[in-house]
Amino acid sequence: MSGPGAGFEYPPTEVAWLKRDALLFAQSIGCTSEELHFLYELHPNFAVFPTYPVILPFKKDAQEVIDFYAAQQAVKIPGVPDFDHTRVVDGQRLVQFLKPLPATSAGRKFEVRTKVIGVYDKGKPGTVIETQTDLVDAVSNEVYSRAIGSAFYVGQGGWGGPKGPATENFPAPKDRKPDAVFSTETSTDTALLYRLNGDYNPLHATPEPGKKMGFGGVIIHGLYSFNWAAHGILKELGGSDPTNMKEYQARFASPVRPGDKLVTSVWRTGQMKDGWEEIRFEVAVEGGKVCLSNGRALMKCAPKSKL
Repeated sequence: MSGPGAGFEYPPTEVAWLKRDALLFAQSIGCTSEELHFLYELHPNFAVFPTYPVILPFKKDAQEVIDFYAAQQAVKIPGVPDFDHTRVVDGQRLVQFLKPLPATSAGRKFEVRTKVIGVYDKGKPGTVIETQTDLVDAVSNEVYSRAIGSAFYVGQGGWGGPKGPATENFPAPKDRKPDAVFSTETSTDTALLYRLNGDYNPLHATPEPGKKMGFGGVIIHGLYSFNWAAHGILKELGGSDPTNMKEYQARFASPVRPGDKLVTSVWRTGQMKDGWEEIRFEVAVEGGKVCLSNGRALMKCAPKSKL
């Protein structure tokens, strides 16, 4: 880890969630009545969907809406320029699931602890900030999840920083049909529901920011597509059992607009890593571009079941 900004640690941020938050998240990413263990708080196997921690750096401990732009501008990374946080999108994200989340954080103290891995100047297209974010029990220091992610600051490069390392690629197999395919029809309401989890970026609610960034108007959260696909993969290949997914990652390749139909194609590779099978996937807009590429998960595959 080297270069401007690398190693900088943000102040720890306290985060909190209720069972109601877990229910809303599951509903917003497509869980159905066949999966009551994600949607009914009195179910004997009630569980928080494993990718839920990705929302906590946005939500923090608030139960009210927050000013997204003000929250993003709160801390400056030393040694790098100030970037316009109204023109930022997700680059890619890897999440590692280390311990199952409790159904609620009530009565306990959790923090997200984030440090900068690197700040990379990609020239005219923009700047990438790569970070590691751990969800931690602040008393025991146990790490529940770890996310390695990058944010892409559109059109904000050319400041003389390092270009950064090449990223590892996990291409989808092209020599055979996928082992599973599933889809969803988004609507003008998809992002308006998903944002209630705590990701209140105006880019996903009103057209002005998207026009400013060259998207033509509202786009759906990249993390909606990310979490929706995770749910479908877990349901199709993991028996909807949250303990059957150990790692999950994807690259945000192109925007999704309200009304687009998303189609996920999934391949089992048969390649094992410490008892977990590597899964490859990609998500595309039907009739259009791939929106999530470099898709990979480590899973224990199981038949569909009702928990």
